[in-house]
Amino acid sequence: LMVWLRRCTHYLFIVVVAVNSTLLTINAGDYIFYTDWAWTSYTVFSISQTLMLLVGACYYLTFTGVPGTATYYALIMTVYTWIAKAAWFSLGYPYDFIVTPVWLPSAMLLDLVYWATKKNKHSLVLFGGVLVGMSLPLFNMVNLITVADPLETAFKYPRPTLPPYMTPIEPQVGKFYNSPVALGAGAGAVLGCTMAALGVKLNTWTYRWMAA
Repeated sequence: LMVWLRRCTHYLFIVVVAVNSTLLTINAGDYIFYTDWAWTSYTVFSISQTLMLLVGACYYLTFTGVPGTATYYALIMTVYTWIAKAAWFSLGYPYDFIVTPVWLPSAMLLDLVYWATKKNKHSLVLFGGVLVGMSLPLFNMVNLITVADPLETAFKYPRPTLPPYMTPIEPQVGKFYNSPVALGAGAGAVLGCTMAALGVKLNTWTYRWMAA
């Protein structure tokens, strides 16, 4: 019974975390529409993707104990996103909007750390968290580059982004504009370790709950 319960809980967690990860990252390409707040949005979306990937991937990785499952988890997120974006495509939006599997290379780094450190969880949290946090904003920029012309797309497919009373008088540039990749990578590297630790801890809590 405990084996059955453990497996069911494991699959339930994976589905719940993967679905929620996808929901939080589904609009990660939307920064091409935020013409006034593009880089700010890009930075925020990069960090959110980093954190959601780390929680699920670290949980899955430490549960199975098999290097490679983080990449598999990222693949689940990617496929879910492709399916959801097909709905956008049916409404007339371009499908290259967000088809780049930006999570995969970062997840591969996570797997590599887990394998290279002989499945050391502390190293996974520290090194894996930093590597994913620093790399994902960089890979996310590939997403932006692959869109033919972000500005043209934004005007061709307009959508409201802010209520009138919040609309900036002038385009917001400021510090976010200087280097959104560097800012996202810096924040991601710090926050990534915390979320990686949470993913590993979720695994422990799951086992304790089932053993109670």
